[in-house]
Amino acid sequence: MEKYKQHLQSLRESGNLRQLRDITLHNERIEFQGNDMVNLSSNDYLGLGADQTLWQQFLLTEAQSESGLFPGSACSSRLLTGNHSAYQELEETLASLYQTEAALVFNSGYHANMGILPALAGSKDLILADKLVHASIIDGIRLSAAKCIRYPHNDLERLEKILAKERGEYEHVFIVTESIFSMDGDLADLNRLVEIKDKYNAFLYVDEAHALGVRGETGLGCIEEFGLLGKIDLLVGTFGKAIASQGAYVVCNQVIKDYLVNTMRTLIFTTGLPPWSVKWTNFVMQRLATLKKERTHLAGISGLLRENIKAAGLETAGESHIIPVIIRDMSKTLHLSKYLCEQGFFVLPIRPPTVPAGTERLRISLTAAISKDQIHQLSEILCRHIGE
Repeated sequence: MEKYKQHLQSLRESGNLRQLRDITLHNERIEFQGNDMVNLSSNDYLGLGADQTLWQQFLLTEAQSESGLFPGSACSSRLLTGNHSAYQELEETLASLYQTEAALVFNSGYHANMGILPALAGSKDLILADKLVHASIIDGIRLSAAKCIRYPHNDLERLEKILAKERGEYEHVFIVTESIFSMDGDLADLNRLVEIKDKYNAFLYVDEAHALGVRGETGLGCIEEFGLLGKIDLLVGTFGKAIASQGAYVVCNQVIKDYLVNTMRTLIFTTGLPPWSVKWTNFVMQRLATLKKERTHLAGISGLLRENIKAAGLETAGESHIIPVIIRDMSKTLHLSKYLCEQGFFVLPIRPPTVPAGTERLRISLTAAISKDQIHQLSEILCRHIGE
């Protein structure tokens, strides 16, 4: 126990101790420690999490269906008795939307990323992963028997050099990336990645967790925006962000789906999602195309805030609704986070190990529920802070 106590004390002294927060959410606002603030740390990108109208429509639709409301729990794994018809309905919706043969639903993005690569990639295979892929993907790579090489972030020239040298030594190669990276808010060059994977006969694995709902004409993500529907071998997405639900999915061909059902441990050995939750997800996904107004507004306020941050003399990055304010100093990052909270804007500090030491930052995560006026207020506060 003493070892753990000492480590916690070390984290506390360095300002790096994390704690669970007792919070209350009200639309785009958050109440924390008695303070009411604009929530700039949410992944509810379309603002659907507090949309009571949409929720009531769902309840009414289900109450009027022949089956009525679905059970509150799956009560077992999908391979036992937990595979309710709600799963099949959602997977059919996903396969249709993405113009692919099959889809498979999981309990979370972490389950998906921890389970897919260990199931597919063996000792004769190679995984080439972008240096900044999410922790869940890294953990999945560690659990696989494949060799892994992490190429520099978005350096596709380096990726191709590795493939030219290594491809002939391995049975299968998996190129792994996110479409929108969660800490910098920047995008991968997916068109070029498709060209590279075709040239070297590799599988392309793309995590669209932060793109689903907010990019593309109908909200299907960067894959749709760049005209790549049906061209990604393993397309992963999550429902816990813009879709305001829970769970995750992969769209793929039927052979891959059947193989995962038979070999993917994080699917086989876990209780399924509650059927009502799966039904809610399907309800939202079927209406995703109608949310263009929210996507357009989110893109507008994201561009506005990024330009205002640059005008204030602060460092930022990316080209999405995830907007980092890169401070590069732990104490200054913590101080600015506290200052913004005092001014009514809930923005959390991002510290190592989430980002490398020396890249400490605030991560502003915008949602469609936030107004232009609130963006202007935040920008003024940032400019005032820099001038003090």
